[in-house]
Amino acid sequence: MKNEIFKIKNKTLQLVSISLILFCPFSLKAAEPSPAPGSAAAEGKLKSVSGYIKDASDGEALIGATVLVRELKKGAAANTYGFYSVSLLPGKYTLDFSYVGYKTETKTIELKENTTLNIELSNETKEINEVVVKAESTNDKLKRPEMSVQKLEMKTIKKVPALMGEVDVIKVIQMLPGVVSTSEGSSGFSVRGGGIDQNLIILDEATVYNASHLMGFFSVFNNDAISNVKLYKGDIPANYGGRLSSVLDVRMKEGNMKKWSAAGGLGLIASRLTIEGPIAKDKAAILISGRRTYADLFFPLATDKNLKKSKLYFYDLNLKGNAIINQNNRVFVSGYLGRDIFGQKGAGDIGFGNKTATVRWNHQYSGKLFSNLTGIASTYDYDLFQSLDSTEYSWKSNLTDYGLKLDFNWFANTDNEIKFGVSSTYHTITPCDAYSKSSTVMQYFPKKTSNSYEHGIYATNQQKIGDKLTLKYGIRYSIFQNVGKGIIDRFDDNHNYIKSDTFKAGKLINTYTGWEPRLGVNFTINDVSSVKASYSRTYQYLQLASNSNGGMPLDYWFPASPNVKPQESDQYGLGYFHNLFDNTLETSVEFFYKDMRNVIDFRDHADLLFNDRLEGDVRTGKGYSYGAEVLIRKNEGAFTGWISYTYSRAFRKVAAINEGKEYQAPYDKPHNVNLVLNYEFTPRISASANFVYATGTPMTKPLGLMKLMTM
Repeated sequence: MKNEIFKIKNKTLQLVSISLILFCPFSLKAAEPSPAPGSAAAEGKLKSVSGYIKDASDGEALIGATVLVRELKKGAAANTYGFYSVSLLPGKYTLDFSYVGYKTETKTIELKENTTLNIELSNETKEINEVVVKAESTNDKLKRPEMSVQKLEMKTIKKVPALMGEVDVIKVIQMLPGVVSTSEGSSGFSVRGGGIDQNLIILDEATVYNASHLMGFFSVFNNDAISNVKLYKGDIPANYGGRLSSVLDVRMKEGNMKKWSAAGGLGLIASRLTIEGPIAKDKAAILISGRRTYADLFFPLATDKNLKKSKLYFYDLNLKGNAIINQNNRVFVSGYLGRDIFGQKGAGDIGFGNKTATVRWNHQYSGKLFSNLTGIASTYDYDLFQSLDSTEYSWKSNLTDYGLKLDFNWFANTDNEIKFGVSSTYHTITPCDAYSKSSTVMQYFPKKTSNSYEHGIYATNQQKIGDKLTLKYGIRYSIFQNVGKGIIDRFDDNHNYIKSDTFKAGKLINTYTGWEPRLGVNFTINDVSSVKASYSRTYQYLQLASNSNGGMPLDYWFPASPNVKPQESDQYGLGYFHNLFDNTLETSVEFFYKDMRNVIDFRDHADLLFNDRLEGDVRTGKGYSYGAEVLIRKNEGAFTGWISYTYSRAFRKVAAINEGKEYQAPYDKPHNVNLVLNYEFTPRISASANFVYATGTPMTKPLGLMKLMTM
């Protein structure tokens, strides 16, 4: 695993050269229309039709909207910024642009040169056409070489019954097959037997390390500011890395480019307000969304003296701005700020929260090549203060990321879509900065800060082979480096402490590397059914030290190091997908198996809070999970919803745990049933309900009881 830094650079250069060979686009089928003699097509020159697909009402990008070339029965899907591209031989074509819940827009073009064609789709209002439009879009899902992926628009999420009136993205995610809550009322979730720290949660590409408010009863995602949510449960794309189980990609709204509008609400727990509108119509827009609870405002009215002094609230603020510089350049700026506060005046309090900032530059080099340059900053921190018997206790923790990503989309032709890019992130983690102070003594807890780099380079191609077979293959090469300034503890084979080594700022301490191949296969049986398979290998270089299954705000992250090897996983998937009743009802069954190495656990009775040598208490071993997921989902008509069943088992085997015998993972929930129903009486009136059944999680019985008695 370890390599010198000069070897890593050589391997990276080799990967770039190999990628140019392996991902050279080609097509095994020549089904283009016959070109006119003497035209550019006679010389085999492809021309592109490209542009953005947006919502006509507010200018929001329609992620995943499709364009179909009728003559070829081929097409493409818009990327995460609504950009699409189709490469064709010159000629006359009819293009159908569609998206779930929107009218299909049809354009006939005479293609002679590279053409820019921006499309705005309107909401569907005619029922007779609605079935036809959605059938095409639903059918398109069968042909995509991706599985174990769930996409939810906010209009779907808002229909799910909400706790105390607050719609919650994470709670809806927990209703999907393969996803289970790790504890009652918690925003922590486990995907296919993985730990809560094995889920990568990103908001506009910035990592969110703690997605909970009010100790997990709510998530940090304000539904008024969110556009759509996509969950990758197994078939993780090569542009993502760093986690074993899943990626939850949350995208904020871009802001209304057509007109100013405001939305808000008064709930039992919180109130919220969102304002969005154009700074320059169809050129630039801004969105500001805020939310705050107000239970603390009523505490002074209480009769109990202690309750009068209590503090309990959270707030968050979302900001998004974007500007179209010209046809080829667009800039986005987004940020999030959120914090929870609870405690008692004069006695102590706890505060924790996230801050993220993202700056993105979209550039279109041509009708075929699209790039996105992203700068990212993300911070999670918490502080605990307590005053007891004239002694003050303070504890602070902080995790900060600074990252840079460059991603490319190359729409080579109608049969090949290539993605490649690089990323680099600098992690700084201070798990514990604590002290106690009395009138006579000031005592500090040893403060240890770790610094590390995490790099990735990837390339992937989605290739159509004929009308039946589609492949998605790629590879990611990840690099993780521990660097100074820092202290590395040394332990013997029995985990006994030997000594500590100090490294100066910028000094390379340790390096891990990993190849992460990805493969997806889709075979379309007919217009309503397909079979899919996938394989992915992933590495995880950061992990969570936690005393609970659900995750608590005072848990903290720590990196791989010379003492802790990165976690590894190979996941295999196989699924059958079938649509019924003119593609209005989706059904699927998926089987998965996940093999994990270097999974993290801790020795019995380990202290995870005030432990300056935590790595000495870490124990690693093997793990695996397997199961099946069944989903029946209806997205159309007045009656919508889904029912899912998941059978999943998860096991671990760590030499120092349970006498080296295999044991159930903390997230082993064999049976899970979720039912979500919604009926729309009118566009303004609807009723919804959900039902959840789940088996329990493993528990460890106490072996004894010790009583402390004082005379």
